[in-house]
Amino acid sequence: MNTDTRFNNDGWDVRARLGVVVPHADVGPESELNAMAPAGLSVHASRLHFSAMRAGGEMDPTIPHDPVRAFVEPPGVDECVEALAAAPLDVLACAFTSSAYKHGVEGEREFLARLDKSSRGIPVISTALAAVDALRACGVERLALVNPPWFDTELDELGARYFSEQGFRVVHHAPCGIPSGQRHATPPVMFDWVRGLPREVDGVFIAGNGLRAVGTIAPLEEELGVPVLSANQVLLWRALTTVGLDPAEVRGYGRLFARE
Repeated sequence: MNTDTRFNNDGWDVRARLGVVVPHADVGPESELNAMAPAGLSVHASRLHFSAMRAGGEMDPTIPHDPVRAFVEPPGVDECVEALAAAPLDVLACAFTSSAYKHGVEGEREFLARLDKSSRGIPVISTALAAVDALRACGVERLALVNPPWFDTELDELGARYFSEQGFRVVHHAPCGIPSGQRHATPPVMFDWVRGLPREVDGVFIAGNGLRAVGTIAPLEEELGVPVLSANQVLLWRALTTVGLDPAEVRGYGRLFARE
């Protein structure tokens, strides 16, 4: 690391580099990961076309399922990971949730095993599997699952099944009751909606990497008295543990990072 005080920080001297695959019109994952990232972790994204999104990040009120399924099919995502892995990165992350709902846990594991062939040996992680590990780490059994407003009833049901099959008792699940579209999910709106969830839970997971959520985690945990997890939060947590950085360096973004 350069210690010569004549020169300003240029961003090169980092402890680890995180590469992220994101839908082409979505800035949410990078925004939230950069907001939470501890000193010494840099975030580098590669964009992959997602036909459910239009220029400017616009979407229909509910997203169709064919693009969700196609997003993780070869060769597009494999080539995207291969190009990203050509950079000197330490861990690669897939910042999307809905495809895991469609393919299930075993399908998600098979997906990551496939990407390992394109990653030059760089570990590849995914949101939904990171969420399962994070929920278990926080001791959550009775789960409230909050899905994005652009998920339809079928996709929401698939999400509930995904976590139920991993042993969680999904007490509540639904697309969050706010207007569909990324611009509508402001922290005050998300806070007001999530705080109205049933209180007989011991954990909340706010799914969807494109859903603006990490700014609400700390106030929601104070309000609800239980761990509150979100898609990009669990992805960062898993990335940090993968590269050997201490998650406790992340402050203000939930009990997940503070746990021993």
